[in-house]
Amino acid sequence: MRPPAVAVPDGAADPPQVGPPPPGIGSVPHPAGPATTYRPPARTPLRVRLRRKVADLAGRWRSSLIVRVVSTTIVGGALALAVLGGVIANQIRDSLYDERVTQMLEDAAVRTRDAQQTFDSATATTTQQVQLVVVDWVDALETASSGAVGTFLMRSPENTAAVTIAEPSTNAAPREVLSAELRDAVVDEGGLHWQPVRLPGDEPGIIVGSLVTLPAAGEYELYTVYTLAPEEETVYLVLRVLAVGASSLVLVLGAMVWAIARWVLRPVQQAAFAAERLADGRLDERMEVRGGDELAVLGESFNEMAASLQRQIERMEELSRLQQRFVSDVSHELRTPLTTIRMAGELIHDARGSFDPAVRRSAELLHAQLDRFETMLADLLEISRFDAGAAVLDVEERDVRDLVARVVDLDALLAERKGSEVRVHAPAEPCTADVDPRRVERILRNLLGNAIEHGEGRPIDITVGCSDGAVAVVVRDHGVGLGPEDAEHVFDRFWRADPARARTSGGTGLGLSISAEDARLHGGRLEAWGEPGLGAAFRLTLPRRAGAEVGRSPVPLRPGELVPTAGATSLVTLPPAGLTVPPGLPAPGGGTGPNAGTGPGAVGGPGANGAGEAGPSGPNGSRAAETARPNAAGGPDAAARPDASRAADAAPRGAGASSPAGADEPAGEGP
Repeated sequence: MRPPAVAVPDGAADPPQVGPPPPGIGSVPHPAGPATTYRPPARTPLRVRLRRKVADLAGRWRSSLIVRVVSTTIVGGALALAVLGGVIANQIRDSLYDERVTQMLEDAAVRTRDAQQTFDSATATTTQQVQLVVVDWVDALETASSGAVGTFLMRSPENTAAVTIAEPSTNAAPREVLSAELRDAVVDEGGLHWQPVRLPGDEPGIIVGSLVTLPAAGEYELYTVYTLAPEEETVYLVLRVLAVGASSLVLVLGAMVWAIARWVLRPVQQAAFAAERLADGRLDERMEVRGGDELAVLGESFNEMAASLQRQIERMEELSRLQQRFVSDVSHELRTPLTTIRMAGELIHDARGSFDPAVRRSAELLHAQLDRFETMLADLLEISRFDAGAAVLDVEERDVRDLVARVVDLDALLAERKGSEVRVHAPAEPCTADVDPRRVERILRNLLGNAIEHGEGRPIDITVGCSDGAVAVVVRDHGVGLGPEDAEHVFDRFWRADPARARTSGGTGLGLSISAEDARLHGGRLEAWGEPGLGAAFRLTLPRRAGAEVGRSPVPLRPGELVPTAGATSLVTLPPAGLTVPPGLPAPGGGTGPNAGTGPGAVGGPGANGAGEAGPSGPNGSRAAETARPNAAGGPDAAARPDASRAADAAPRGAGASSPAGADEPAGEGP
């Protein structure tokens, strides 16, 4: 039936066409709108559904001890009962069969003897008389039972008598079940012979044969057919009873095993639950103990262990709190005398030109060690903040390339003095992330300072990469390298690969520890790799959005390591500080464009060290704008010191970073 026509006013669009769709589209038109296509929901193939079902069952089997115990018990019990039931059924069947066959053979022997006595006592001489005797005897057998279903006579093949009678039978005895083998045995051997047969109606039975002699008619074969259907029904009844009993027993056994398993495993489950709560920090969690059996002993032992752990952990927490308070109090108490010593040292250092060489050298050493002491004090305060959980992030969206360029600019003079070329590889696209720039700069300065210190004058590669969910920076040197055991301990506090090695750069041994804590505070991670003689690499990986999971890093740490390429940006080479930068890429000092090398913060530019010019020679060689480090607490001497104009740039160090006091003092301690 076609849909009704739709009236269209003048000037309106053409109405939707109704009718069969064009060939090849396979859509069904709708009278009220454009053609739509009906696609039946895809049906999951049976093989896939079966595979999922098997996988679910396998998962439950592996994850549940109760399921394994109950399943094993049910399957084992069912197999054992099946074997036992089969043996019992066979014994009952064989016993019934043998007993019944014996009874049937005895009945057949009686029948044969009675028939022979009847025929011997008869005086029949003609065919009619013999036929009458035989019929009378057969009629008498109609009322006989004993499991016989019929009796019939057959003339023996070797009978040569002249008198022949019709072969009578009772109850329409099945003559077709008689086999030639049984007839040959009866005729040739005589006596009583029998054979199992299958009666009409697929019933089991036997046929018994023997020879009898009729008056005037000679030898005839007498066969009696017996049925075993009642015995078969008895066997089937026994099997059904055994099957029902075995199934019930298996179900009861499974239920008992399930109940016992739950009863036995309940304390184990409680112990696992209590252990999880203990691992979550709930140290007062205990198991419920009932009775005095082995399970109760398990619960008591667990509770004693938990109580012992609680006491030890509380003692260690108390000691840790005392240690943190001690470090924090000592650090704060040392700031006042350190400020006084710093002011006196600054005066002496400023007047060192009027001293003789020995005293001038002592003043310079005093000034350098004061820098190191102040850095160590700031690091201890920062470590105490991390230990107390008081460290917080001041997050803002920044381009990590700009932070890398700034750190390279700050350490350019140190790299030049050590003879190491710093090569930065960064993508052309921005690598923005929600970070605390002060802490990220501190991490990068620690990594770059260590690379310069241990790079042995060889090139240092800094690679920046980003993906959809993470940004990463890898600092790689080609110096002495790290061993596998060293890489595991490089972030430990005050750790050095060679304890006998001096700290030539003035580091405190806390730089990498603070860097690792800063990375964890961002939700990221800091990783190390190295091989002796091949150099070392440190990779900082941070999530692009605050609070997100960092996932896999977009930049490889080890040489030859594969990283996911989905969402990653291509890498280009950023020239060293002070050189011309292609348009669009961040300059080391934070500027862009072809003249970025002379922009703010560039090496030798107006913002390099506040003054933009080289300072007097320090005790460790040429220093850029020889200045004292800013006071971490922002004391009164900060504005009077020569580097007051660098207060903003020095803020990370004032917050406890182990960054260098000058260009020749990298922060942190490498191997």
